[in-house]
Amino acid sequence: MSLTVYFLRHGQTILSSSDAFCGSGSDPELTPEGRQMADEFAQAYAARTWAAVYSSTLRRAISTAEPICDATRMALQVRDELNEIGYGEWEGLTKAEVERAYPIKFQQWLANPAVNVPLRAELAATVSKRGLRLLKEIEDEHEGDVLVVSHKATIRIILCALLGIDVSNFRSRLGCPVASLAVVEFSKHGPMLQVLGDRSHLSPTLRSLPGT
Repeated sequence: MSLTVYFLRHGQTILSSSDAFCGSGSDPELTPEGRQMADEFAQAYAARTWAAVYSSTLRRAISTAEPICDATRMALQVRDELNEIGYGEWEGLTKAEVERAYPIKFQQWLANPAVNVPLRAELAATVSKRGLRLLKEIEDEHEGDVLVVSHKATIRIILCALLGIDVSNFRSRLGCPVASLAVVEFSKHGPMLQVLGDRSHLSPTLRSLPGT
């Protein structure tokens, strides 16, 4: 049996709804709408047989994973390898605020976010290394379907690394809207992306909410 990994981005937070930088240094809880997103995902996928469920250590990811764990009686495995990239001194600021306060650095970041990072921020290569380390562990330990609940940048960086896409393009090549699902199938030929940015498990009202 092959392995299929379902990468679920967490539900809405106040920072995702305002297009703010929300990395490993920020730990907001889900909004009521974000909790509803988690509930709707659980309703849509509770009948699936899961081999394991993993989450980052941040509250927004854990709270997104809890409804599906409750519905399926799966134990949640919390791992810091899945935490969001750290945004350093930009944590909690909106992109408009960053552009005003750090105009040159912001333009450099837009050009190559993998290396032109804010002060005290984390490099994409570091995120890739820790993410792939956990994926290798998952491949070694599981068959069937595994759910991984993580974060926008982290999911995109891991997908780039798995698919051979230059990690400097993680923001421009792969979409990952809030509460969306990406599905990667692992076989003897390697990882294949089957689904990207899927939000069909959400109601039209939740899909229409503003934010990232």
